[in-house]
Amino acid sequence: MSRRGLTVRGLTVTDRAGTLIVDRLDLRIVPGEVLALVGPSGAGKTTVLRAVLGALPSGLTHAGGRIEWHGAAVRAPRRWRRRTVGFLGQDPASALHPLLDARAAVREALPRAARTGGAEERALAEVGLDPADIGQRRPHQLSGGQAQRVALARALAGDPELLVLDEPTSALDPAALALALEQVRRRRGDGRSVTLVVSHDMSVVSELADHVVRLGPGKGNDVAPRTPVRGATTRKPGAGAEPVLEVRGVTVAQPPGGLPLLSDVDLAISPGETVAVLGPSGSGKSTLLRVFAGLHPAEHGCATVVGEPLPWVVTERSPAAVRALALVGQNPLGVLNPARTVGAALARPLRTLRGLSRRVAREEALQLLATVGLPQELAYRYPAALSGGQRQRVALARALAGGPAVLLADEITAALDARTAALVFDLIDMLRHDSGLAVLAVTHDPAVAARADRVLRVEGGRLHPDSCSHHDDRRLSLDAL
Repeated sequence: MSRRGLTVRGLTVTDRAGTLIVDRLDLRIVPGEVLALVGPSGAGKTTVLRAVLGALPSGLTHAGGRIEWHGAAVRAPRRWRRRTVGFLGQDPASALHPLLDARAAVREALPRAARTGGAEERALAEVGLDPADIGQRRPHQLSGGQAQRVALARALAGDPELLVLDEPTSALDPAALALALEQVRRRRGDGRSVTLVVSHDMSVVSELADHVVRLGPGKGNDVAPRTPVRGATTRKPGAGAEPVLEVRGVTVAQPPGGLPLLSDVDLAISPGETVAVLGPSGSGKSTLLRVFAGLHPAEHGCATVVGEPLPWVVTERSPAAVRALALVGQNPLGVLNPARTVGAALARPLRTLRGLSRRVAREEALQLLATVGLPQELAYRYPAALSGGQRQRVALARALAGGPAVLLADEITAALDARTAALVFDLIDMLRHDSGLAVLAVTHDPAVAARADRVLRVEGGRLHPDSCSHHDDRRLSLDAL
């Protein structure tokens, strides 16, 4: 049998305490094949990818096993990665250099001999991006789906022998998903390319993979959220006539002052209500949430939250308004301080927003972890030592720490397997019922939309009721929707 391709023999990875994260894993991928790793969040899928690449984060140790490429052990992983590997991680916006625009980010990944003739523009076009529109944007000016496609174009640009993809389709709308899958599908059967992919989307796995390896359940995946967060708002679903969040005539542009993405948005959300927003990547959905969170200026319009005016600049908001709105973004690695443990990250908003003492905040931080289905020992880990799904749940716990009235949820299930995603939304539904938490959720996930009381869709730069939704549109409180 040919020894060409990627071989993993007895891979073992442990954390600082000696706990097994990956236990004696064997993999074999020959040229022309795609192998998919699947399993629940926290099962070690991303850790396997990082170990194969010789790039484990601090706190994890390659305790045993051997990585072979074309029959020889990989002994200089950095040089081997540079020569052989195209990599797309779970947090593409964090991986893209903040000072490089999309065109430069892709050009940097090309071999020197190929940096001519507009190769980077062709790479962007192949993943469905318009180089004239996207090429000069930096990562903070891209939507989650656009950043993911730029990172995919970068990973594919040099036609690498080994392509490693970690949740490559999590932030993509159906049209962008089809283009991304076609780029990977071209590598199958070419007799040269090896592809290793992690995905929670079993339709993607069944379409692409020649072989599927399932990793066992990670620690903490059987902890179901059951206890509500103490200190949350006491509003009951539908209590009172006033919307908890109301916006009128809002226009959003990206970049600020540029061409509008969304115009004349009118929206009212009641306590305990979930509103889902659908639409293609780059249509302004995430930017709208950032406007509400005070992280991006609105061009026009006004808003109120819990009955008081909402300034667009977060530094001009009252403490009550700051606490009332909590954003959980697509990129938890970008909002969690890498130098702070999970426990410290959760304790900070408990102290600053709710005024708890250091001791009580530590206790509440552990309670928050249990609330989102994570074991308490994760409080002592740093973000880099967590799986993508664990980081997403930590980011959710951090958002809930202040007891918000409105949760602004941007693709919060993208990094989660179906079971964990269901547990997260069970938790959110419990908070909606028990404390009146309102939710505005941007998503591409039909399962998330199915849980919503209302579904809105971005079309032609406007927000409309979704014509395919079976939800009761009588709950729309403004005629413009």
